[in-house]
Amino acid sequence: MGLTQQAISEQLRKIRNTFDDEMFIRTSNGVIPTLVAENMEHKVNDILANIDELISGVSFDPSELSGVLQISTSDYALVTVLPMLLKKINIEAPNLKVIIRDFESDDLNQLMVTGQLDLVITFPGFIPDNYPSMLLFKEHHVCVTGNQSEFRGKKYQLSEIAKMPQIIVSPSRPNLKGSHDDWFAQKGYKRNIVMSLPSFLSASDIIQSTNTISFLPSRLLPDPKIVPLELSETPPSFDVIVAWHPRSQNNTLHKWVLGILKDIFCSDKPAP
Repeated sequence: MGLTQQAISEQLRKIRNTFDDEMFIRTSNGVIPTLVAENMEHKVNDILANIDELISGVSFDPSELSGVLQISTSDYALVTVLPMLLKKINIEAPNLKVIIRDFESDDLNQLMVTGQLDLVITFPGFIPDNYPSMLLFKEHHVCVTGNQSEFRGKKYQLSEIAKMPQIIVSPSRPNLKGSHDDWFAQKGYKRNIVMSLPSFLSASDIIQSTNTISFLPSRLLPDPKIVPLELSETPPSFDVIVAWHPRSQNNTLHKWVLGILKDIFCSDKPAP
């Protein structure tokens, strides 16, 4: 914001006096907003959006951009979305700096509110309900195993798949819970999850070197280290979206980046 800590503290003192509330309370992990501050969030966002709208009337030339764009995503989008997006940005806005951050679902709202993130590319379940978003494409998982696995070359019932040792990829939460657990449970089965990985990029190596199977997004395939398995039933598809904070609804930089993503993924031409 270009302000010193003392200046921010003075402004916060004035705000506290104006609203007769502490507004923010210090904790061991930083500060948290009071109920009064939380209730003001949407009104403040509307004010900031109106200010952005005033500025948006100014001629926008991406070649003149020299700021920083910060995007959060998992390594899935590093492979499937960002190469095409960053190629376009690099051509049209060569002076714009870009920071790609690991996806942090637990801290997402705080990072977006404080402006430490501009956009997030992820799945809808990780995004607060009040955040605007745009569908990039629909995706589905493919059940795979190692190219030398004893499981390859056969067709399986879902009951058989559930019993096989499975690897899941959980970039944001290190646990043994996968995105298809509920789907298996609805069918009456409990998955035999034996391993959780933090990265999609390491998945094929580990699947190949272990006696396991996994469900991977289809856009990560083909991969010479793994082979698809034929199933009697396949999991439901899911959405891949880009989302942003409500106050950025009229931000010209965001609109430009979203326009690039829309042109790449949301037009009538065949998907990349």
